[in-house]
Amino acid sequence: MVHVDSRGLPLSTASREAAACYRSGVDLLLSAWPGAVDMLRRATEADPGFALAHAALGRAHAVRAEPIDARRHVARAIDLVALNGSDRERSHVEILALAIGGQGALALDRVLTHLESWPRDILIFGLPLGAFGLFAFSGMADHDQARVDLCERHAAQFPEDDWWFLTYRGWSQAENGAVALGRAMAMKGFDLRRANANGAHAVSHALFEEGAGSEAEDFIEAWLPGYDRAGVLHGHIAWHQALAALERGDAERALSIYQRFVHPSASSGLPINIMTDTVSLLWRLKAYGHSVPGALWEQAALYAEERFPTPGHAFIDVHLGLVQAATGQAAELSRRLDAITRLVEAGTLAAGPVVPGLCKAALAFAEERYAACVAILEPLAADVARVGGSGAQREVFEDTLVLALIRSGETAKARTFLDARLHRRPSPRDQAWKQSLSPDAQDGSLGY
Repeated sequence: MVHVDSRGLPLSTASREAAACYRSGVDLLLSAWPGAVDMLRRATEADPGFALAHAALGRAHAVRAEPIDARRHVARAIDLVALNGSDRERSHVEILALAIGGQGALALDRVLTHLESWPRDILIFGLPLGAFGLFAFSGMADHDQARVDLCERHAAQFPEDDWWFLTYRGWSQAENGAVALGRAMAMKGFDLRRANANGAHAVSHALFEEGAGSEAEDFIEAWLPGYDRAGVLHGHIAWHQALAALERGDAERALSIYQRFVHPSASSGLPINIMTDTVSLLWRLKAYGHSVPGALWEQAALYAEERFPTPGHAFIDVHLGLVQAATGQAAELSRRLDAITRLVEAGTLAAGPVVPGLCKAALAFAEERYAACVAILEPLAADVARVGGSGAQREVFEDTLVLALIRSGETAKARTFLDARLHRRPSPRDQAWKQSLSPDAQDGSLGY
């Protein structure tokens, strides 16, 4: 009997139990749901020679930021797949090895070639997708469009009720501006499998892009208690809820959510999520004029600097720029900028000059040199996407530019920027900022 994966692709194992555990483990992994590592380990125990189970287990450890275990299992998969793997399985394992080994550009090229032959190989298909996928961290400015193009290219290969494909196809469409379409797809995928943190995350993003902040708060409030706090996306989805509260001006609620779920000591998420979520939310609070306890900044800075001492990852570097600027660490930021600049000059930082530029703009803003911040940040606006992440995550730099424009007296430019965002989606925050620029505004404050 030939065993198959959850999308009908054959598996090189004679064990019914191993195949069943593999299917379940991959679905848990692609749902960001607790239990994937244990289930995939059971697959390897049922058939120690099952290469794809070892490869998927390596991927599961990588997702949990456990690089030693990730490399160990993928190395075992490489040895095994050479003995009895099919062409697909060999390509599958090699791609995962490249991705886990940090060779993102080569992995991306191999993924795109692989999908031409085996588009339903969803563990591989997922690698370029999402806010932290191979496309997002490639340094491309148009990675939102690239994800849509990839999904649409292979959409005919998936049934209309494939929860995984609907989740990522919908997320990709919403991020790229087709918000109503993306929301409908993501919601359909979520309804098909509610025990799916990636599905809830995709819906949260679609609601953000639609300007449905109150709906996002209610959605997360209802869903999050059913997701184990050990889940890697628990803290990040709570961050979305805090962001929605802040959008409508409720800084107290945003801080409460932060301290319960997002704070480094409260979240079990990936270090990259914990660091960037804490820093960007605190930066927004402070930039909007709300009080932020100094201890929260100190804890966020300590976590960031301990976890990410070495420059070279654009998304991480720009958030370190924010936290070091906000906490007055100009000398430390200068040293990091020197290292980042050397990487840019050597051509080894794919996102390029936008990375040191955003760090310099953050420092200028924190030091209240608002005109200087505008001079740095305005020319970079079109390239911010190169650092990766999602629209919701990158909007912290848009907000910084808007506020720098307002505070440097560039009110016409600020109004034009706000008009464009409001045309795209409703926002009580943007509406308040725009109102503050009205000739009828009494005190010149931001009104927010």
